[in-house]
Amino acid sequence: MFTTTDFIPKKYTATIESGNFEWSAPSNIALVKYWGKKDNQIPANPSVSFTLNNCKTITKLGFEKKPNQDNFSFDLLFEGKPKEDFKPKIQKFLERVEVYLPFLKEYHFTIDTQNTFPHSSGIASSASGMAALAMNFMSLEKALNPEMSDDYFFQKASFLARLGSGSACRSVKGNVVVWGNQTNIKGSTDLYGVEFPYTIHDNFKNFQDTILLVDKGEKQVSSTVGHDLMHNHPYAERRFAQAHENLDQLITIFENGNLDEFIKVVESEALTLHAMMMTSMPYFILMKPNTLQIINAIWKFRNETQIPVCFTLDAGANVHVLYPENVKEKVLQFIQSELVVFCQNGQYICDEIGNGVIAI
Repeated sequence: MFTTTDFIPKKYTATIESGNFEWSAPSNIALVKYWGKKDNQIPANPSVSFTLNNCKTITKLGFEKKPNQDNFSFDLLFEGKPKEDFKPKIQKFLERVEVYLPFLKEYHFTIDTQNTFPHSSGIASSASGMAALAMNFMSLEKALNPEMSDDYFFQKASFLARLGSGSACRSVKGNVVVWGNQTNIKGSTDLYGVEFPYTIHDNFKNFQDTILLVDKGEKQVSSTVGHDLMHNHPYAERRFAQAHENLDQLITIFENGNLDEFIKVVESEALTLHAMMMTSMPYFILMKPNTLQIINAIWKFRNETQIPVCFTLDAGANVHVLYPENVKEKVLQFIQSELVVFCQNGQYICDEIGNGVIAI
């Protein structure tokens, strides 16, 4: 396991004047949710997620040495066009990671990024976006330090991604990723995401996630503000303990393939996340009426058919419909006939478990 100081480089052995790298990084969906954080993007509780396959960010990083090395210098393009409102977040990220990437002020960067899913679809792009950016910076560091091991490369990328967006550290490696210190999970740490190290039953291979786009508007409360509201939350401590308990349960569930138990943990986690929002001060509700319509329809369908389909939610109104690959046809039929009506403009995205970042 690496520590924070391991990620501060000693001396680079190579030099590079200019070039470019390109990576794609996927979004991820947490099964056990992280809500609440300490300083330096440290999670208040551990989480585990499925890495997605189709919803991803593709980022190209161009770089060239510059004479003035007093400050950060970068241009930011989103889908080929300048995107000024993304720049403050990137600036903040560079400031946070400079101690770990001391070469950052030596180059002018051109960051050209795009998503495979519609921007402002209500799917969090900060996780995939920060993971893709971290991979590019690590590629540059590896060029400066060619002896770097693969293990160090990926774990430091996850560590850096976390400093941009907490859940981004779960978007580097697939398919099931744990972030946060959990006694019963070997190698787990608050510093970066690790691949789930134990057996995963065939029931969870190629698991499907159909994302129903209920509301594509801007959230009225940002995740950062939401996390901060856990500091004085009356139920925070119990919630953090519950996350550890649910993660322990999932170790057994992943091994024995018990889909009924999986459904209980995953749906309970989703509702608990939103219960924390509703009971914070100030309180807020991110679910929409159609979110509840979908949840009730899923419960009714599961009850009537015994098909093991369930839902989870992020910090927003959209619904992730999770189900094994062997019931895909029936579930998609159900989604098209009964759930699409609750989606904004009838939009939904079909996704599945993926493997993490890819160099392009």
